[in-house]
Amino acid sequence: MTRWTPDPTFYPSPGDAAGAPAEKLAYVAAFDRAAEKPDAIAVIDTDHASETYGRVVGWTDLPHTGDELHHFGWNACSSALCPTAPHPHVERRYLIVPGLRSSRIYVLDTKADPRSPTLVKEIPASALADKAGYSRPHTIHCGPDGIYVSALGAGSGDGGPGGIAVLDHTTFDVRGSWEADRGDQFLAYDFWWHLTRDVLVSSEWGTPDMIEDGVNPELLLGRKYGHRIHFWDLAKRTLVQSVDLGDQYQMALELRPAHDPSKEYGFLGVVISVEDLSASVWVWHREGGEFQVQKIIDIPAEPADPDLLPPALKPFGAVPPLVTDIDLSVDDKFLYVSAWGTGELKQYDVSDPFHPVETGSIRLGGIVGRVAHPSFPSERLAGGPQMVEVSRDGKRVYVSNSLYGSWDDQFYPDGVGAWLAKIDVAAEGGMALDPRFFPHGDEFRGRRVHQTRLQGGDASSDSYCFPS
Repeated sequence: MTRWTPDPTFYPSPGDAAGAPAEKLAYVAAFDRAAEKPDAIAVIDTDHASETYGRVVGWTDLPHTGDELHHFGWNACSSALCPTAPHPHVERRYLIVPGLRSSRIYVLDTKADPRSPTLVKEIPASALADKAGYSRPHTIHCGPDGIYVSALGAGSGDGGPGGIAVLDHTTFDVRGSWEADRGDQFLAYDFWWHLTRDVLVSSEWGTPDMIEDGVNPELLLGRKYGHRIHFWDLAKRTLVQSVDLGDQYQMALELRPAHDPSKEYGFLGVVISVEDLSASVWVWHREGGEFQVQKIIDIPAEPADPDLLPPALKPFGAVPPLVTDIDLSVDDKFLYVSAWGTGELKQYDVSDPFHPVETGSIRLGGIVGRVAHPSFPSERLAGGPQMVEVSRDGKRVYVSNSLYGSWDDQFYPDGVGAWLAKIDVAAEGGMALDPRFFPHGDEFRGRRVHQTRLQGGDASSDSYCFPS
């Protein structure tokens, strides 16, 4: 697992990462909603010159059923070069893959054959519960001193609090819970950090019993889902400050801090406002020693014929955007915002993070639109751009279409299907779908697809401690 020299896919600065070679493979979480077949990691050829470009070229089934693979990640990344807790001789080799429903965590080795990852360790739900007090692992981040795992629930059941567990870099054993003093933080979802400022940021969704069976209308209209963002002392592992966005802003989910370690701002996506069904994007920044959070983007709901809407939306006569993922290019220039409900991926120039400018939009799928991919114009697509991954050089964006099994069923009751699209990005903004890249349908063997990770790293996997 150790090297004599640092892993060549580790970069001290975001500028170095942006100049790295293009990825040749993408790893995609594929899950069986019926829990009859095992979930899997699908491997996609992303080498533009390859004869199998845009096709599934590898497949690794997991040993159990019912995992619902979600936000997996690398065991190590560029944060290993940070001087506060250096681990320069670990390798970006293992995929750490959590099952959101089963609470199991898998470790897959990609080194021997990158197209055929091999299962080398299974961390049972009991280990996460007994050693860290958590369940329902959701998001993986490779930190400078270990592997961080967010979890939605407590180890004792489907309630809270949720929080963060830490795995050992080398053995992958569960070390324990990360928090030393969580204050009144109870709901959990995403987390990330400003490593050079000793700040960790976390967001809120809901406990497992709040999200397991889809959006609960009583909880939503009762404004019970997460609507706060938390700022922690990373070194002391203590909660320092919480900011409430206002309880009309329900489900404060994805966090994307600036990659430039000299900056102390980042972006937060909010799924829905119960006042008008809009979605929003917010920016956090430090001012006078305190963190401030302000809304910078509003995306309105789109009117629709109630006859075309699923039961949950018929009374409203509109399609909410449902912003369920955002991603920030490594150069901190473009923010990508997925509106899963309306089937739109938006691109914003956020060079000035307080004054974003929309520079591109692509439509695929959507609750009402069902927009087809140009390479298969007769196929009405379900789902929409959901998980977003951006290449290190910022020239390619990959989007997959499934959110979470029960939520897919609620908003796309006739089936969500499975597809992965690639988008080419112009240097000054603007996007175009790649007609040669659209693995979908039977290529994923009856599974739905969620998170994508790129070989060698991507925009949402690495943190940097040195400026460009």
